[in-house]
Amino acid sequence: MSTTKTIQSALISVFSKEGLEPIVRQLHSQNVTLYSTGGTEDFIKNLGIPVVPVEDVTSYPSILGGRVKTLHPKVFGGILNRQDHEGDVAQMKEYNIPQIDLVIVDLYPFEKTVASGASEADIIEKIDIGGISLIRAAAKNFKDTVIVASVDDYSLFLNMITEQNGATTLEDRKLLASKAFHVSSHYDGAIFNYFNTDETIYKESIANGQVLRYGENPHQKGFFFGDFEAMFTKVHGKELSYNNLLDVDAAVNLINEFKNDGPTFAILKHNNACGLASRDTIEEAYNAALACDPTSAFGGVLIANKTIDVATATEINKLFCEVVIAPLYDYEALAILQEKKNRIILIQNEVELPLRQVRTCLNGLLIQDRNNITDNKADLKTVTLTSPTEQEIEDLIFASKICKNTKSNTIVFAKNGTLISSGTGQTSRVDALQQAVEKAKHFGFDLTGASMASDAFFPFPDCVALAKEAGITAVIQPGGSIKDGLSIDYCNENNLAMVFTGTRHFKH
Repeated sequence: MSTTKTIQSALISVFSKEGLEPIVRQLHSQNVTLYSTGGTEDFIKNLGIPVVPVEDVTSYPSILGGRVKTLHPKVFGGILNRQDHEGDVAQMKEYNIPQIDLVIVDLYPFEKTVASGASEADIIEKIDIGGISLIRAAAKNFKDTVIVASVDDYSLFLNMITEQNGATTLEDRKLLASKAFHVSSHYDGAIFNYFNTDETIYKESIANGQVLRYGENPHQKGFFFGDFEAMFTKVHGKELSYNNLLDVDAAVNLINEFKNDGPTFAILKHNNACGLASRDTIEEAYNAALACDPTSAFGGVLIANKTIDVATATEINKLFCEVVIAPLYDYEALAILQEKKNRIILIQNEVELPLRQVRTCLNGLLIQDRNNITDNKADLKTVTLTSPTEQEIEDLIFASKICKNTKSNTIVFAKNGTLISSGTGQTSRVDALQQAVEKAKHFGFDLTGASMASDAFFPFPDCVALAKEAGITAVIQPGGSIKDGLSIDYCNENNLAMVFTGTRHFKH
């Protein structure tokens, strides 16, 4: 039997009628018998095209308030019969079951209904039963039946039947079946997640995957699954790479810590801040951030928490950078930044980030709640005889926000709303501190009167001793070591102020 089949009959049952008319007209022009129900049946009739009501086939009307329309052996027999199977062919004749070569379905909008904040009763009614059953049946029988399960596939299908005069190949039908099973599995996943209260069960389905140029390195394939367009409006530049996206993610997480603060600018490289400052204007914040480490800033990702104006754009334009992100840009500022052809310019939209973080681990996944705790003044517990000054408290909170978003082990030095230096990703906290001290010296920063943040406690007084030697006068850390007293004693003996937050901020 030929694997190429010409469509002679079609069952159409859709929620949204958008984009359906050209398909219906094309099928009619190819003398395809159309079957339908309810609103779709009325839609086809209003086009002046003949349509056979499903109830004429089943001898049953739509019942239970429309909950049961197509669930009938004469419908599913027409879809599921194997045309090369003698028994199926005989039973089709015996029970007078019409052949259905094509099924077009658009499911009830369950996810949109949930997102709208509708009542549970309305949400339940948007769980499609007949439609999902039609999809599974037609997709299972792809050797004989064509399934179009999404408005997104209308264009593909219309081109297919137009160019091939109503015929489909086995490859065509298998492709559409694959797309249909994606629709059905995604739909079922959304329903499950609405009902699920068991945190040990994880299901996720993301429909809008994007192929990247490559992964972390050119020999690795890379993909992004998510709604990038919801988070950002891309106004200029080349396509974002895998590494760009990781840096953008780190930049967004970091700047969100300063969302409600005064003008703040951050520069990131390899997911870590190499410059960050808060000032009276965004231009001053940028210049101060750049001064933190102008070497690392080359090729970095830049992000601001306020509108980028002309003066700031003019300064940025002197630097080679991969990505610039801000909530808004002045018109003239945008024109200046667009002078560099490949520079990626993003407008950050107000979008709520996922509550959980997911990453691969071994042969499975690790899932955790997002670290949504930001240390603030109310969290601070002074544990030393010397209390931090108001300026030191501001710098301690400032440094803690950066520390939280920097790879462990990490030490951050800050002074007057400026990142002075940091030691990142070290295998010991002492190494991280020494790295930060050396970096500050390299760029000519005076650490006298600076504040220090650590992402975890100090099990020994060696770190506070090195910090004191470098000029640090105030320290913020979570506390919690059985040997906290050793560090506290050293601080008391050397007039250092130290505060505990009670919250550890590891970032691996």
